Formats: sequence, structure tokens, C-alpha cells
Amino acid sequence: MPTVATLKKRAEFLRLRGGARFATPSFVLETRPRLNVRDVAPAAGPRFGFTVTKKLGKAVVRNRIRRRLKAAVALVAPGRAHSEHDYVLVARPAAFDRAFPDVKKDLERALQRVHHPAAAGKGQGS
Repeated sequence: MPTVATLKKRAEFLRLRGGARFATPSFVLETRPRLNVRDVAPAAGPRFGFTVTKKLGKAVVRNRIRRRLKAAVALVAPGRAHSEHDYVLVARPAAFDRAFPDVKKDLERALQRVHHPAAAGKGQGS
């Protein structure tokens, strides 16, 4: 499984607030392009942050949720995440016991929607 570059500092997480976001049953995905960030080379690839609050459970539950989200990102991000963007996944309770293929589909859909919001409504019959 490929490694995922992660956000570590609180300031990096706060910078993404107010950017493009999309909510799924498993998590909320927030993203912003990485512009004029001194610490990161432009070609560093996408970086991901994971937020799992204590409201979701004790440490064992939170760690399992974080591992599941990281595994989904490692499988989905190489083909869908933009290299000049940073992302934060804010976990929801369903991330703990939702089927892993569904978590991956949630991530695929979320990455599509945050980068192409105009195309979101197309293709769905009314």
C-alpha cells in the first residue's frame, strides 16, 4: 500500500477551512489548493489530514476509523487526488462499521465533487 503524505500541524488543518467541501455518510472532505506554502514544494503531491474526534468513541474506535480512512485514501487518491491540493477528512460515526468498499466509493465521489462541482448534477435522471 503506498504511503500517504499527511498534514501534521494545526495551522495546516485550519488553512483548509472554508474551502471546497463535500459530505458523505463516512466523512466530510475539505480541500483547498496549496498556494504559496513555504514549507512544501509544489510537486510534493496531495497531502491528507484526518480528524477523528473523541465524540466518535474511545481510542480503539478512533484509531480503527483513522486506519480505515487512511487505507481508503491510499487506494483511491493516486488516481483522483490533485497533486497541488491538501485535503482533510473529518470522520463521521458511520466510518467505523460501514463496509470498506462503500467508504472507498464515498471517497471517490467526494474527490469528484470537490473538484468538479458543476458536473455533480449531470447524468442523474429527474
